[in-house]
Amino acid sequence: MGIVWLIIIGAAAGFLATRLMNMETGIVETIAIGIGGALIGGLLLRFALAFLGAIGGLVGAVLGAMLLIWVWKTYIRK
Repeated sequence: MGIVWLIIIGAAAGFLATRLMNMETGIVETIAIGIGGALIGGLLLRFALAFLGAIGGLVGAVLGAMLLIWVWKTYIRK
């Protein structure tokens, strides 16, 4: 169940982050961005996650995915 939940949250976070950052991606890339963002956001926002629960996890995942998109656009894809 944990993997399924990670994919669902990753897809939602990736969708929100790609829309906020004006980036068009496919489904697989969107989910990968969301999962990567969830990992980054989970590490960076562990404190908020403890207090806010699943909503804090979604916020952290979106912020992490947006950071990942910014790094991708700035340093990797030119």
